Amino acid sequence: MKILDLLDAALVLVDLEVNLGDNKQNSPTLCAKYNGKIIPLNTPDGRPILMNVDNAI
Repeated sequence: MKILDLLDAALVLVDLEVNLGDNKQNSPTLCAKYNGKIIPLNTPDGRPILMNVDNAI
């Protein structure tokens, strides 16, 4: 394993609201702030996901 590039990103904790059917639910979510975008690092139920700019909010 080796580091290819050091990205200028910050970890942030946000209160994220999601629609689950007819209900709205919010929970604290670990995210990365990268190039002015917020990218969730886990799902609302706590499962980890890969950091992907396509998932940015």
